[in-house]
Formats: sequence, C-alpha cells, structure tokens
Amino acid sequence: MSLQGSKSLSTVHSKSPLDGILIKNLLLSHDPDGRHLDSDHLLQAMENIVLYATMSEVPDPHFDTDAEREITGIEIIGLEEPYAHIVQKISNEIICKFSTEGILHERTMLLFDLLGNYRWDDKAVLALAAFATSYGEFWLLMQLYPRNPVAVAVVMLKQLPSDLSTFKRQFKALSLLMKTVIDLTKCVVKFESLPLSHVKLDIGAKSIKELHLYSAVYWIIRSILTCCSQIRDFRELKPEQYSDSATIATWELSSLVRRLKGMCSQFKGHVEEFSQETEKRLDQELLNIFKEAHNDNQQVLRMLFASTDDFPLIDCSSQTKIGLTELKNKVVILLISKPGFLSTEESLFLVQQTYDHPDHNQNLEGISYEIVWIPISVSDSWTDAEKRSFRRISHSLPWCLIKHPWSLHLQAVKFIRKEWKYADNRIMVVLDSQGNVSNKNAMDMVFVWGPRAYPFSDSREQELWLEQWTLQLLVDDIDPLLTKRVQEDRYLCIYGSNNKDWILKLNSKMKEITENTGVKLEMVYVGKRKPREHVVKNILHTLEDGKHLLSLLSQIKLMQFFWLRMESIIRLKLRQGDTAATNNSLLLQEVSYVIDMDENDQDWALIGRGSSKTIVGVEGMKLMECLNDFEAWKENVGKLGFLVAIKTALEPPLLDEPCGHSELVSEEYGKRREDMEVCVICRRPMEKFVVYK
Repeated sequence: MSLQGSKSLSTVHSKSPLDGILIKNLLLSHDPDGRHLDSDHLLQAMENIVLYATMSEVPDPHFDTDAEREITGIEIIGLEEPYAHIVQKISNEIICKFSTEGILHERTMLLFDLLGNYRWDDKAVLALAAFATSYGEFWLLMQLYPRNPVAVAVVMLKQLPSDLSTFKRQFKALSLLMKTVIDLTKCVVKFESLPLSHVKLDIGAKSIKELHLYSAVYWIIRSILTCCSQIRDFRELKPEQYSDSATIATWELSSLVRRLKGMCSQFKGHVEEFSQETEKRLDQELLNIFKEAHNDNQQVLRMLFASTDDFPLIDCSSQTKIGLTELKNKVVILLISKPGFLSTEESLFLVQQTYDHPDHNQNLEGISYEIVWIPISVSDSWTDAEKRSFRRISHSLPWCLIKHPWSLHLQAVKFIRKEWKYADNRIMVVLDSQGNVSNKNAMDMVFVWGPRAYPFSDSREQELWLEQWTLQLLVDDIDPLLTKRVQEDRYLCIYGSNNKDWILKLNSKMKEITENTGVKLEMVYVGKRKPREHVVKNILHTLEDGKHLLSLLSQIKLMQFFWLRMESIIRLKLRQGDTAATNNSLLLQEVSYVIDMDENDQDWALIGRGSSKTIVGVEGMKLMECLNDFEAWKENVGKLGFLVAIKTALEPPLLDEPCGHSELVSEEYGKRREDMEVCVICRRPMEKFVVYK
C-alpha cells in the first residue's frame, strides 16, 4: 500500500461520522424488497475460506466440503438473477470502481447503496462473499509461491512482492481481521434469524438494532474494503517502501481488529440476551397458540416454524421455494423423523400410499392436504453425518420440507418432543385447515387406508373402525394386479414361510383342488416380516420355474409393504383399546395370529375373499393335512362355498344342533355373496335372511 494511501485511511479514523448521523444515512440507504439469501449457509463456506487461507495447502482430513458443494445451489429468493452474478457485480464494484483514492467512508456508503434492497445480514455476507474470491486467490498464491512455477508466473504478472518476509506481521494482522469480521458477521446473522416478530419482548429491540446491528454491518463492509485495498496496493509498492508500508498497514489493521472485537463482544452479549428471552416467550406462545381458535392455519404455522424467511419450505422434487401461504386452507401433515428419515421400505410405502396412490392422482374433490417433512437431530445440534444424510435423500422425496431444518428453533423442537411425544421415532402430526391438532400420529392410518383416511383425524379413524373389515384391507392398493383380483372377489390364499418344500406342496395341492372344483383362487406369497433376501428370491425363482400358482407379490418390497400394514393394524388396535375388541374382532384376531406365527418362525396361511368377513387362519402343517383330506369335504364346496367348506373342515362345529345365534351383516346392493357366513361362537354355517329398512 502506498504511503499516501495509508495516510488517507488513517485520517478517516479520526473523522468518522457520529453514530447518530451514520445510522440515519444507513437507514436512508436501506430499502429491502423481500429478496432473501441463505446467509447462514453461505457464511459457513466463507468461514472455511478464511480459516484455511493461511494454513498449509494440505487439506484438513476433517474438512467438511458439503457447504462448498452446495454453494452452486444457493439462490436469492425474490430475485431471478443467479447468486454468482450478484456476487460478481459486488466484487467488481469493490475492486474496480472503488479502486481510486478517496475517503473510505464514502466508498463504504456507495456499497450500502448497491446493497440497499437486501436484509442487513445479507448485506454483510454478500460483501464478504464478493471479497472472498480475491482474498482466497491471494493467499493461494502466497502458499504456492515460490514452489509452483505457475504461482511464480502469476505473482510476476500481478507485480506482487517476491520477498514476503517483510509483510509477515501485516499478513498476520490481515488474517486476524478477517476472522474477526467473520465472528461479527455471525452475530449479525444470528440476530437477524431470531424470531423477534413472532414473540412480544419487553426489552427494546429497536434501540439495540440502532446501536449495534447497523453499526456492525457498516464496520464489516468497511473492514472488507480496507482489506481489499491492502491486497490491491501490493502491486503499487516499490521495494524501498516495503518496510514503512507494512508497519502502517499493520497498525491500520490492528486498530480495526480492536474496534471490531469490542463491537463483537458487546453485540454477542445482546444477541444472547435476546435469544434467551425469545426462547422463554416462544415456548409460552407455542403452548398458547394451539389452545386458541383460528380462522386458518397461518398463524400456527408461522409460530411453529418461527422463521424470518418468507419461504421457509421447499418442494423436494422440483426444489421450488414455498411460502406458508401456499398451505392455507389445507390439511397439513407434519412428517417428523430423524434426518435419516425412515427405512427404505417405509419411505417407499409412504410415497405409494400418498402421492403415488390412484385416489391422490385423481385429485378427488374435497381432498386437499400437504405433507411437510421436519427432520430433527437426535441431539440438540446437527452433526455433519446428519446433514449429509439429510442432503442425500432430500432431493428424492415428493413432499415439502424445511429448507434448512437445522435452523428450526430449539423451542419448537422441545415443543414437538414434549407435547407431541416425539422420541426419535417417526410420527405424522396432522393439523386441520384451522391449525388445530387433529391427530398426533396418523402414520398407521396412512399405511392402512391411504387417502381414504383423509382428513387423517382421530374422528376419521373412529369412523374407519366402524366399517366392516375384510381380507381386502390387508392387501388393497399394495399391488395393482392384486387389487384387481380382490375387486373381482376371487379367493385369496395369503401365506408366509421360508420352507421351500412346504410352499411347493401347498401350491401343488391348491392347484389340484382349484382345477377339480373350478374355484378361482390366487396364491399370494408374502415371505417373512424380516426376510432373508436370498432365501425369498430363491423361492420366487423356484415357483416361476415350476409354473406353480405364482405369488402376485413377486417383489420383495411389495411383501414388506404387506408386513408394514399388518404392523400398523396391530398398533391401531392397541391405540383403540376396548373399541378395537368389539369391532372387526375376527380380522384383528387373524392379524395377531399371523404376527405370532411369523415371530415363532412357523408356516401359516390366511384364506378368504375380498367381500367376505369370514377368514381362515391356519398353521402350515394343519392346512396340509386338511388339503390332503380334500375328498372328505369336497362336497361341501358346492353347498357352502369354498371358504366355509375349508373352515368347517379345519374347525368342526362345536354343537350338533343348528346355530341359534344371529348377526346383522351389511351387504353391498346388487352383489351376490356366494359363501355362507360362519358363526364365530359355535362355528356352524349361518342361515341367511334378508332384512330391508
């Protein structure tokens, strides 16, 4: 830096504008128009540049490059121009237009005019990003020179000093200033991220802003211009000026470091004070807002996300920014889980039961809901592994998510854990269109009924329990072809086993019986709840080669969907308690039976049809004994229907006299029920009567 330039900069310090006048001028230049940058994310990348600029060129093995890889995806919300173009424009203003001698304060205010439409934290971070390119390039040259011939050539072209030993103290002061600028910028970003508009504070936020926020951003940008000037002015130095210039520059930088450290210390204290007060108020506001009545869900969502960003959500598939207003008048399902989300099978089944479900794709009238994924760290702070896990899957899901889930306010996380009983498991909390919690976990409802469970409320679950459940509930919508067979009212034999010999015998015997009787029967192999993939694949391959009645669920993932639904039915039963015991008891009994048989590693089968509530659940060897004795009961197939015939053969009636019990069963109009019903008390076929109302 030239001696004349140093004198000009030194003079500015003694003639800095008064704080009141400075703040007034800053506010005159400040005209935000809604555009917003991910300041916290970008600042992390800039911090890495500053931290590693003066270190060895060998990267730290723990260096997290995720932030750098994501920089290309950073956008300025509310502005179509790419982020990189904005940074380049600011960089040109700093390096080119402001390269002439002049009062540093005036140059700083010109930059504020350029950044007038941005928020305060964005002003600081954008200026820092614009400077980071030349700063990083400069230090890279210093590290490589004189070992790298390319670096030597560039240093010569830029007319930089070849002997850097004289500037050692200046380099150290420059590095220290940039680290201090980063620390102060962190305070600015944290302060601007506080949800001050969502809570009522007793302390004077406005005065704190005037005294600290505005001045902090001013001195951040001014310090950046100072550093830029020093780096640029190395080109103008002559060897005889090295010593004096380095001494003056070091003093200049050290003076700025002391000023910024003092500001940072004071500002950080106020930010912590605001943060603590905000936590207390936000905690209370969250408790209160879910007890109040609302016309829509907007106030509830704004309080829950407590974000200063007008577009806190993002559509995973299209990466489109989404504002909370787009969720107005919709049922909002908050999918809360660990950053790693669910198991592969759970995530695929959830997609199939929601966005890929035929009813959802038909846009049925009156159905309007949105799923918002809220990943929550296992601890109070996100680890690098959790962030990598989140980024890995966040582009592959069809629903919305919080753009930066690690920025979700700690009090909101505590509220979710305490009030909604979230304990690192996966839950789906449902908010109705007015923002009221209508269900604290609708996950099992979605797994069992899909869009039919809309609006996914506790009351809707009660209604579904009152419906008559049949075998169709276990397999419907898992596989399109199987769904079609169920709708055709064919008989189904759902079976599970790892015993290939038993499976082949079962298929062979069932094929013989259906050919003999003309019964339309589908064999549905569902494997095991915790399958050994190579075993299941081998069984499916054997069934195909042997041309047996091949399972319709020919994919392992579809088999897992079946087991997820079975587990969900059991959990729903436990939630319903006594209500579950009085409704659909037969199906629930058979589901529990199948789960128990699977856990005990036994072969089993369920036989039924979609329209009948009569279901036969039987252990593998007992079923084979019954099928081998087919000649003894085959005449009953024509009299009672296949289902009742096999049930009677497996479970002979308890009484010799006719059944005297009665049960009212609803029947779909115009649909003929071929099978008789079996009395659940005495196990005898029940005589049919038609009752009209």
